[in-house]
Amino acid sequence: MPPLPKTRPAGTLYVVGTPIGNLAEGSPAMQRAFEAASAVLCEDTRVTGKLLSAWGISKPLERADAKRLPERVEGLVERLLAGETLALASDAGMPAISDPGQLLVDAALDAGVRVEVVAGPSALTAAVVASGLPCSRFLFLGFLARKGRARADELALVASTGTGAVIYESPHRVRATLADLARVVPERRVALCRELTKLHQEVLRGTAAELEEALRLREQERGSLKGECVLVVEMRAHGECEQPAPEAVELAKRAAALLDDGLSASKAAKALARECGVPREEAYAAVLELKEGAGASGEAS
Repeated sequence: MPPLPKTRPAGTLYVVGTPIGNLAEGSPAMQRAFEAASAVLCEDTRVTGKLLSAWGISKPLERADAKRLPERVEGLVERLLAGETLALASDAGMPAISDPGQLLVDAALDAGVRVEVVAGPSALTAAVVASGLPCSRFLFLGFLARKGRARADELALVASTGTGAVIYESPHRVRATLADLARVVPERRVALCRELTKLHQEVLRGTAAELEEALRLREQERGSLKGECVLVVEMRAHGECEQPAPEAVELAKRAAALLDDGLSASKAAKALARECGVPREEAYAAVLELKEGAGASGEAS
């Protein structure tokens, strides 16, 4: 049997976890992966450049953030298939966890490229441990949608699941998210983890309403909060039945009354939003849920 023709072996994509706050979290394996790569793909070239400089590594840095990476995936895979070795890094933590790097990993695997993950720190697991809250099972939501039905659906998921929940949030929006959690899971404890593994790491615990009030007072005294945040919502206690927040119950009652008065869904939602001081999307979702429920009940009978 004649020998198979020799082909140039494909390169390797190193998916490299990076320190989330403390440079000492870096490992020799991380450094070797960066040294082996011909170029490093990163969210912010300045952030990754400082990291590599601290380790005495000089490599070409290529921007591959949420805006640029989707349009570059095909070309990057072609480079890997041609034999080039690339390293993928996020600004902090594991790439592809609430991060656009997942697109490249998916495409590389589909193309048969060798993908090696160099494990590193993760804000997700660090926050779950640092919270001290019962979370042997948890739902990871990353960054919530900022508004509309998508956000309402994600918050409803937190309220309905019996597991814990982990949410990434910007310091500028964390109070708003805590206010939303106070509505949907008012009794469950929440931990706000900030500046994880850094010198000024902080973990605040209490109900979502208590934490939101604490941050409000702090901002009055010290100005706006700094540092990325992770919110950990505790698991529902065994045997505990999750009850809808009182505000949600009242919202449903008022929506039902408006529909009984003969208003259309659109007009009922508009009146509900005005009377109860809730976003129009939330009011419409409450009205729609009642109408769909009534329709299902009519079909069943």
